[in-house]
Amino acid sequence: MDVLENFKAIEVESPVEKIIKQIRSLIVSGQLKTGDKLPSERKLSESFGIGRTYVRDAIKKLEFYGILKTHPQSGTVVSGADISAMEGLISDVIKLNENDFFHLVETRVVMETYACSQAAIRRSAKDIVDLEDALDEYKKKVDAKLPGVKEDFNFHLKIAEASQNMVIKSLMLILIPDILEIYRKLNVCGKGRFYKSYDEHQIILNSIIKKDAKQAEEAMRLHLQDVLEFSLSYKGDK
Repeated sequence: MDVLENFKAIEVESPVEKIIKQIRSLIVSGQLKTGDKLPSERKLSESFGIGRTYVRDAIKKLEFYGILKTHPQSGTVVSGADISAMEGLISDVIKLNENDFFHLVETRVVMETYACSQAAIRRSAKDIVDLEDALDEYKKKVDAKLPGVKEDFNFHLKIAEASQNMVIKSLMLILIPDILEIYRKLNVCGKGRFYKSYDEHQIILNSIIKKDAKQAEEAMRLHLQDVLEFSLSYKGDK
């Protein structure tokens, strides 16, 4: 047997991954708490000894996970909303690329259709208000002819919260931002898709309001059907 077969390629962390790991460590250890303000990009850049672009990209990714929040006037703070997902940040758990696209989407469909059915059964009055607010924010972006990716993600996250299953919520925080990044790279969401998504979101919300679990599950399945079919065709091209 060739001894070289026992060696594995060394994976070198990117500067962004190293920044995320440091910030995550400070939050998990309690040195950074909810509401604490991070130093400016300039100061962080100087402290890390790297360019500000890397710092900015790391902050954006942590914002997408809901771990940090940037206020125009006061800077970037620890939001605390989803710190439970910190230990599972995708950059440290699994390396995803386009080859994993089909399996990621397949997992998303299973996870979200179940969450949607449970949301219809378990949702509270507050959950409905949160879902309506999230859908309103999404509509504002759609009406302004803007993508609304974060608003779309937030609506789906609110469904997970309404399901009362925080494991599903944490898994969504781990997986979906990276799925959406692959969507962007592959140009999955073409023009007009966001209008269609809004209408589908409204159907999903109406099903949850009516507490119709079967209809809610099917509405979510139909909502994700296009991207599932795309992922199948993409997988076939590999």
